[in-house]
Amino acid sequence: MLIAGRDSVKEPLEARRAFGIVFQDPSLDDELTAAENMELHSALYSVPRSQRRERIEALLRFVGLWERRDDYVKRFSGGMKRRLEIARALQHRPRVLFLDEPTVGLDPQTRNQIWGLIGELCRNEGLTVFFSTHYMEEAERVADWIAVIDHGRIVSQGTAVALRQQTGGGSLEDAFLTLTGSSIREAEADPADRMRVLRQVWGGHR
Repeated sequence: MLIAGRDSVKEPLEARRAFGIVFQDPSLDDELTAAENMELHSALYSVPRSQRRERIEALLRFVGLWERRDDYVKRFSGGMKRRLEIARALQHRPRVLFLDEPTVGLDPQTRNQIWGLIGELCRNEGLTVFFSTHYMEEAERVADWIAVIDHGRIVSQGTAVALRQQTGGGSLEDAFLTLTGSSIREAEADPADRMRVLRQVWGGHR
């Protein structure tokens, strides 16, 4: 499997450094400050010390948290934590960013802010972003390419326009329901299922 041109078997460390990830569940250390969380990530990814301070400041300023750099994360709101997680995931300059439900539980204003940041990152840092979401209007508005997943399998993929045309739906949500049915799901896919799907998508578009 290739990740940004790196073989995950032959070059595991290089492949790991090629991507960043933001999990749905919080993964920050609440007992550390924002800057300390960033510094820890830098050390784990062997970011040269000479580059750490400048990179940390640039990213924290970008997500609007530079003035709160010395505050403990346990005092942050959900939106602030999510912005910090995105900044942290970019500390080692990855080429691909994976986001698992990046705006779940956030208010509309914060959701718009998060997507504004991600859009700017794509333009400025040349990132490829993969994200999962249950907000259909979100996917329709920001995604260039959409994979509809049902029971851990990709059942269709394409642009939002193509999926609407394929199903005759007036919105992406209509298309999604046509492709997956309207019955209530008993269980969500586990993390391993999600990673398998991401691997399928990546394998088909590298």
